[in-house]
Amino acid sequence: MANEQISLPYLAGILLISGLIIRYLFFSGTQASRPARSPEDIRRSREAAVERIQQMFPQADRRSILWDLQRNGGSIQSTTERILSGRLETPPITFQPPPPPGQPAGASTASATRQADKPSQPDLITRYNLKSKITDAAHDEEAKSKGWSSNRDERQASLQKRRDEMILAARRKMEAKIAAEKAGQEG
Repeated sequence: MANEQISLPYLAGILLISGLIIRYLFFSGTQASRPARSPEDIRRSREAAVERIQQMFPQADRRSILWDLQRNGGSIQSTTERILSGRLETPPITFQPPPPPGQPAGASTASATRQADKPSQPDLITRYNLKSKITDAAHDEEAKSKGWSSNRDERQASLQKRRDEMILAARRKMEAKIAAEKAGQEG
């Protein structure tokens, strides 16, 4: 019994059976058990991807996002990278994506006219009640906060103060720009 050798065909059979067992246990569930996705499922997943990307990049056009997702197989990551690098291509004229869910096919032009008819949002000064601070804050530079507070109310007050300061600074810059343009036109 110590001199017994394993024959080559016997060894090949063991390797073949082992390989089939391993394939069955680890790789059988990938394609065979997964049902084919319906076009409706694909459309829903693509719309979800478009919505996620538009939440990150509201300036990106829905049609361009759909075009890029269709070209790269639905990869949100590669579409995001293209938007960040400024390489998002405009789709050809022939590419007509389906309308967003909940919107009938002819409503795209109607929504554009509705947006034009909608009254504009109030400016930030009105929205955050900063009219009284416009004149007060014109020359008033307060010291910056020393750090992040552990008190929630202090953090909120600090963030609101910073928001107000940013809005007022933007307004001062815009007024200076308008004044410079007027001076340039008169001179």
